[in-house]
Amino acid sequence: MRLLRAGLFALVYYGGSAAFSLTVGLAVAMLRPSRAMAVARGWSVWMVRAAEIILGMRVVVSGVEHIPSGAALIASQHRSAFDTMIWFKLAPQAAFVMKKELFRIPVYGAIARHAGMVGVDREGGGTAMRAMITGARAAAAAGRQLVIFPEGTRVPAGAQVPPQPGIVALATATGLAVIPVATDSGLVWGKGPFAKRPGVIHVAIGPPIPPGLRREALLARLVQEWRVLEVQAGIADNAAGGAP
Repeated sequence: MRLLRAGLFALVYYGGSAAFSLTVGLAVAMLRPSRAMAVARGWSVWMVRAAEIILGMRVVVSGVEHIPSGAALIASQHRSAFDTMIWFKLAPQAAFVMKKELFRIPVYGAIARHAGMVGVDREGGGTAMRAMITGARAAAAAGRQLVIFPEGTRVPAGAQVPPQPGIVALATATGLAVIPVATDSGLVWGKGPFAKRPGVIHVAIGPPIPPGLRREALLARLVQEWRVLEVQAGIADNAAGGAP
């Protein structure tokens, strides 16, 4: 039954995404770029709902009161592709800090650009960092919630990867507090079409880390807050046991 559910969801996820991109996405990218954010949010909310219905997945969110309606800097752990969808539900105007290469994907890249996502070229050095900061400042000035995955890559449940210093540059440039987020999404939303299964995904949002901390202090505090959230939400136990 689990494989049947996963197969059905894969059909909806990949087939639906392709159809959506070639119809609504392409039309918006070419004719109504101002609606790009609404399209990105609609697709993400639809996919999360489909996962709940088809896979029997459930999302438990704690600490949502820490997400303001205005500008914010959200530093989330990255455990699966699910993490890039749930924030369209949790943050009213999410703006992801994402790899610049993703902007080259047909239709998707155009939607991301028009939706005001912030691109970062990991090999671009100082010039790329300045471009990222400029984009982040513009998003913050527009009252948007910046979402960044400071680990820089997807990390398996239970593993620990130190956050990259880009989060420090963003915090310094925008003057925003850093909102830590822990999740165990990878235990339910695995990589590959048949690696998704019923279960609970926890998204634990912590209180903001005040601005003004120096680089090492901020990075250490972020890791500390992640660990606290993992324990509070039971994420640490889930990762150790390998199941939600």
